[in-house]
Amino acid sequence: MAEFFDALTEKHVAFIEKQPIFFVATAAADGRVNLSPKGYADSFRILSGSQVAYLDLGGSGNETHAHLAAEQADRGRITIMFCAFDRSALILRLYGRGRAVLPQDDEWDALAAQFSLLPGTRQIFVIDIDSVQTSCGWGVPMMELQHERDTLQKYHRQADPVEWTEKFKGRTRSIDGLPTRPTDRYIAGDA
Repeated sequence: MAEFFDALTEKHVAFIEKQPIFFVATAAADGRVNLSPKGYADSFRILSGSQVAYLDLGGSGNETHAHLAAEQADRGRITIMFCAFDRSALILRLYGRGRAVLPQDDEWDALAAQFSLLPGTRQIFVIDIDSVQTSCGWGVPMMELQHERDTLQKYHRQADPVEWTEKFKGRTRSIDGLPTRPTDRYIAGDA
């Protein structure tokens, strides 16, 4: 049976902190619904009971940014889902409004200080939570984490910072052609 909450509880926070993966879903009025798996230890932060944030590394597209910035009446809708693949059998969804904070933005330094930045970090997404939902998760298979993939971080560690910056500065459109604000500099990361 699903339960709804206005904000994160201590029990929710403890559950989130144990999960090695989460999923992010966004949609614009026209175009695709984007659903992305996210991982990497310490890439997700709980800023308060009603606000969370996560690191976003440069990759194939920038749909989440484009959807959150799209000019539409329901601007910024985002859902984040955590699900247990162990015996706890729980699904937790965060429904809210999100926005991207880029390295050139005024609030970047204070927000980035909350993380150990990873090589290739292009932005941090901040989500203001409207509601939290839990459900049973009994249909989710039980799986075991072997290890994190290091391919994306390795790619970014080997990148030339000037070339990387130029590449991502040139990405001003999402896969669906929606406008995005590109990152203005390479983040080497703390790792």
